Amino acid sequence: MSIHNELLHKIETRTAHVGVIGMGYVGLPLAVRAAGLGFPVLGFDVDRAKVEQLNRGESYIGDVPSATLASLRESGKLEATADMRRLRSCDVVIICVPTPINATRDPDLRYIERASEDTARALRLGQLVILESTTYPGTTNEVVRPRLEATGLTVGNDIFLAFSPERIDPGQTNSKGWTVENTPKVVGGCTDHCTSLASAFYSHITSRVVTVSSPDAAELTKLFENVFRAVNIALVNELSLLCDRMGLNVWEVVDAAATKPFGFMKFTPGPGLGGHCIPIDPFYLTWKARAFDLTTRFIELAGEINTQMPRHVHDLVARALNQQRKALNGATVVLLGIAYKPDVDDYRESPAFKVMDLLVADGANVIPCDPHVHRFETHDGRTFQTVQLTDDLLVEADCAVIITDHSAFDYERIVHLAAVVVDTRNATRHVQAGREKIVLL
Repeated sequence: MSIHNELLHKIETRTAHVGVIGMGYVGLPLAVRAAGLGFPVLGFDVDRAKVEQLNRGESYIGDVPSATLASLRESGKLEATADMRRLRSCDVVIICVPTPINATRDPDLRYIERASEDTARALRLGQLVILESTTYPGTTNEVVRPRLEATGLTVGNDIFLAFSPERIDPGQTNSKGWTVENTPKVVGGCTDHCTSLASAFYSHITSRVVTVSSPDAAELTKLFENVFRAVNIALVNELSLLCDRMGLNVWEVVDAAATKPFGFMKFTPGPGLGGHCIPIDPFYLTWKARAFDLTTRFIELAGEINTQMPRHVHDLVARALNQQRKALNGATVVLLGIAYKPDVDDYRESPAFKVMDLLVADGANVIPCDPHVHRFETHDGRTFQTVQLTDDLLVEADCAVIITDHSAFDYERIVHLAAVVVDTRNATRHVQAGREKIVLL
């Protein structure tokens, strides 16, 4: 039996040992899904505290219930480890590590490089390696492949390599039903054998697998998905700035436009972009485009507009306070929501950080409240605690700013008790009493 067919048989019979590098928002749900299907799974992470927590059957991600994790631990199908040497026991290795940008907004691939090197040190004949981390076109072939083939093993013959972008949307498991199981997976392998093996694996994980011609095509597919969102969000954000100047309600305009049954897709404005993908991925694409002597002006302009929205929120707060004959300097501002999206605890790249920094820089006393986030760390390593949103806090504050429209917030109560409310999400749209106190984005 050929190396390819032997590995394919293991995958088809679900006896292939699966290793997932990175037990975060992407890696952990994938590991749990594979283990739940019967694959023996090893979850790798450099954070030993996370490893110990997982091995106790305790989840730190909302979309993965601790009960599910504990059951998989007891069955022996899922184990976490920080020992990268154990990658050698895995037939399928999936890399799910962060891909941030640096201070100059260039791609930071150190986590992919490290994971690739860890994999290479443990590499053996007949393994399938899949990169899931969102990155620029060419990363799989130019960064991962050379490190693997430096061992003397050849991709397509001795080992197999593919890219399949993650499509995890934190919080969607409960709100919209999109999970690892039913979200289609795009797969692009370095060779036909690579593609067929990766597709065979993911055909167990999800209901639909979409193959493309190469890892580069799969990498660009993911970037395009997120750039599409970033550009359209920038468009509606710019519209909100225009509506503010014209004295129009942008939410009314957007809702009215959304009644058109064709040729329109609804996007809503906000205080800025959040999450790991949308604020970062466009910069991966614009960086790569420069290597081909192309300036992606449209994408870069969208980035400029979106990154200015926290400043607009700051200006709205100052305006709202001014209408109350109060100054921003010395004002107490309650920030409602630290998570980047409603009803989750994920605060990666949250616009709340920039809004908070701008308000503090002008002398405001900012008090963060979030029912899902109790402790958070900003870009520069500062750690903050959120506080409970009490009646006394709302009454004593000079302004309340809604950054994240969590369903746990009682918006009627907020409007009733607060002196003035800056609503960046139209979360107060159903509140009737006290609308004169509401300043919309």
